[in-house]
Amino acid sequence: MRVASKKTAVLLIHFALLTLLPGCTNWEKKFEALSIEHENLKGQLDFERGEKRQLADRISQDQETINELQKQIEQNRKSPAEASGFGEGYDVAFNAAAGTITVTLQDKILFDSGKAELKKEASAQLDHINTVIRGKYAGKQIDVVGHTDTDPIKKSSWKDNWELSAQRALAVTRYLIGHGFDEKIIRAVGCGQSRPVVSNATASGKAKNRRVEIVVHIR
Repeated sequence: MRVASKKTAVLLIHFALLTLLPGCTNWEKKFEALSIEHENLKGQLDFERGEKRQLADRISQDQETINELQKQIEQNRKSPAEASGFGEGYDVAFNAAAGTITVTLQDKILFDSGKAELKKEASAQLDHINTVIRGKYAGKQIDVVGHTDTDPIKKSSWKDNWELSAQRALAVTRYLIGHGFDEKIIRAVGCGQSRPVVSNATASGKAKNRRVEIVVHIR
C-alpha cells in the first residue's frame, strides 16, 4: 500500500508540473510582449517629444524671420530721412555700395555768401545732426565735406574755392567737436568745385552745388 501511495504521489507531482509549466510559459510570453510594447511606446513618446521640441524651435525661428521682414517692410516704407533717424526736413541719401549715409546742408543754411563763419541759426540743424549721429551711429567714422560752385573767388579773401570749401568743412567739424563729438573719428575735407551734383550752368544749379555734406560711414 505504501509503495502504491508513493507512486500515486509521484504521479500527482508530475501531473501538477505538467499543468503549471505551460502557464508559466504563457505568463513569460505575456511579460515579454508587454515589455516590448512598453519600450516601443516609450520610444514613440520620446520621438514625439523630440518632434515637438523641433517644431517649437522652428516656430520660434519662423517668428523671428517674420518680425525681421516686418521691420524691413516698415523701413522700406520710410523716406531716407526717416529711416536714417534724422527726420523729415533733412536731405539724406543712402549709398549701399559705399556703406554711407550722407546729410547735405546747403551753404545758405550755414554761411553768408563767401564766408566760413557759421550763422547763429545753423546751430539748431547741427545740434540735431550731432545728437542723431552720437546716439544712433556712435563710433562711426564721419567726414565733413565742403563743396562750392564754379564761380571764381572775387570779393572774399580766400585764395580759391578749394580754400573756401575746406574752411567751411573745418567750421562745421570744429562746431561738432566743440559740442561733444569725438575728434578721433571725424575729419574735414574740402572738394572745392570738383564734385558738383548738378550742372553749374544755372543759378539754381550753383546754389545746389554750394553745400556741406556730413557723411556717416555705417560699415
